[in-house]
Amino acid sequence: MIDRLLPGHASCPGCAVALAVRYVLQGLPDRAVLVVPPSCIAVLMGPLPLSSTTLPVLQTAFETAAAAAAGLARAYRALGEDVTVVCLAGDGGTYDIGLQALSGAAERDEDFLYVCFDNEAYQNTGNQKSSATPWGARTTSTPRGKTTRKKEIVEILAAHRIPYAATASPAYRDDLLAKVRRALGLHGTRFLNVTCPCVPGWGIGEDASLRVGRLGVESRAVPLYEVEDGTRYRITHRPAGIPVGDYLRAQSRYAHLTADQVAAIQAEVERRWEDLVERCERVNGPAAVDRAEARVPAS
Repeated sequence: MIDRLLPGHASCPGCAVALAVRYVLQGLPDRAVLVVPPSCIAVLMGPLPLSSTTLPVLQTAFETAAAAAAGLARAYRALGEDVTVVCLAGDGGTYDIGLQALSGAAERDEDFLYVCFDNEAYQNTGNQKSSATPWGARTTSTPRGKTTRKKEIVEILAAHRIPYAATASPAYRDDLLAKVRRALGLHGTRFLNVTCPCVPGWGIGEDASLRVGRLGVESRAVPLYEVEDGTRYRITHRPAGIPVGDYLRAQSRYAHLTADQVAAIQAEVERRWEDLVERCERVNGPAAVDRAEARVPAS
């Protein structure tokens, strides 16, 4: 497998986004072009004329990543060239500032793969809350904890009836790469939301990104699933169902929560999980899991 992310980039030590970008790039074909709005990924890619990847990169405005990708994909198609166009964006440029362009592209079913590396805040500018920030999480703009829920971005994209949408985690590499391959085998707008723990923003150790990522998945706070054509749901990893408190206590951004608040988050996680299971069972039957081999990797 080709490693297209070069050493010497500017990400923080222990950055889960850098690892997730590395995995996604490994899954891409040689003839691929990257579109990157302002984000941690833009810093990772490097300032012109330098680059941390072997693939061509177009760094675009915050709100225009999907529009730029749509234009590139159409231009290559008009030239008769087989080039895969891939957006690499953060949650600020996806859930918030870039959502209008992404929704428009999804409605038109533009032919590109959009990958959101979701570290649940505007981490590149100092950890301000975004609509990807979960309820209760402390940021510099929500010092007492966010008082609104996290936006359901995969459900929003699925509602556009795009060919493929999925969640992923760099802590589950095989699952992530399988979803990249699945997306690349389809045409139209395809979307991956990759949850990436942030060392400074989440208040975790430099060696803790993958451990915290696993806790999120195994507690069902970050379920791994995929949606085809907006209707066919599949859970791709059956989590252990550990208490969500194990996940929250590993991060200083939740240190202020009371026991009652943790219990409320646990109840919400269980509600969302049961809703996801019901959606999967309507299509696949009881306890449907497609890729049971995507188990917790060894530490």
